[in-house]
Amino acid sequence: MMCMRLQFKSAIYVTRPILPPIEKMTAKLMEIWVSHRLTNNGPQHRLLEAALIDRLKVHTLSLFNNGTIALIVACQSMRLSGEVITTPFTFAATPHVLTWKNIKPIFCDIDPVTMNIDATKIESMITPKTTGILAVHVFGTPCDVDVIQDVADRYGLRVIYDAAHAFGVEINGTGIGTFGDISMFSFHATKLFHTAEGGALTFNDKNLKSRIDLLKNFGIKNEEEVVMPGINGKMNELQSALGLVLLDCIDEERRKRKAILSVYRKCLNGIEGISFQEKDIPGVESSYQYFVIKIDEKIFGCSRDQVHEEFKQYNVFTRKYFYPICSEYACYRHLSSAHRDNLPISRKIASEVLSLPFYGDLNQDDVEKICEILLEIRARG
Repeated sequence: MMCMRLQFKSAIYVTRPILPPIEKMTAKLMEIWVSHRLTNNGPQHRLLEAALIDRLKVHTLSLFNNGTIALIVACQSMRLSGEVITTPFTFAATPHVLTWKNIKPIFCDIDPVTMNIDATKIESMITPKTTGILAVHVFGTPCDVDVIQDVADRYGLRVIYDAAHAFGVEINGTGIGTFGDISMFSFHATKLFHTAEGGALTFNDKNLKSRIDLLKNFGIKNEEEVVMPGINGKMNELQSALGLVLLDCIDEERRKRKAILSVYRKCLNGIEGISFQEKDIPGVESSYQYFVIKIDEKIFGCSRDQVHEEFKQYNVFTRKYFYPICSEYACYRHLSSAHRDNLPISRKIASEVLSLPFYGDLNQDDVEKICEILLEIRARG
């Protein structure tokens, strides 16, 4: 029987969108109203692009209305075709953008610690049809960028990173968006930094900027020339304004999340059957996007699924990121690379991971209570 004392009065979700002070947002809206510009590379859009180049420590950036459209354009700009090697342990959008481009996703198993694509297994999956690697910085933990680039260079492959979770991540002071050919950032409301919906592509080749900007605006060069088949991927002025105001809130949010992370680690450290990334990775600046634990059913005494469901009784809503893995979707399970025997680590990790509530508005008492609930669930078995 559940302990009523531990039940939250209001729902606690896995994350909560950061919202800026309303008066600052109102001031930005007044600028838009005065300009009468709502879209098509307006002043707020240009300001946000410049601010994000500085914030993310990247060379070039192009804003989009959402991350999925950005990733589709990334594949198009790199002229990917045939087969692309990717991970099954990711959000659905990652393999879907390949399918939309008539590209066959080739699923590669993951590393059991980082939960990213296992860079040491990529080379064995390359065929004459392979044109690229689409890797994901899962939960903001960087991929093995050096090994991936080495493989790509030796085989003439393009490298695209899905950096949806990796806003602000740095490796030894270098922005995560500078690795590979292109990186995609998501600015969905669930992310650390958001524009309600939105995204961006970052890249080192400044000559690529004009092609990407054409692709996201119907291929329109000027009033009388359409030079390539494009789509509508533009970020509007309202999204851009929200992003500009929110940028001032990110440092404080990261500080709060870092403190919350410390409480989680202190409360959960040493509990048998619960594991997480105990220490910061040397040289890596974290995104503080999610706090994820792994539950070993045999040792902990109950399954991840049971914990996930029982948390709901306490008004706590966790997420099973990422379950099921993409290779088990009906649209992909027919692929040879999707066979269960090829992806043992991905399947195991997907049955164990659980994202716990993690956002700045949580306080220490909330986090301690969530951890106490977890122990209560284990005690009941």
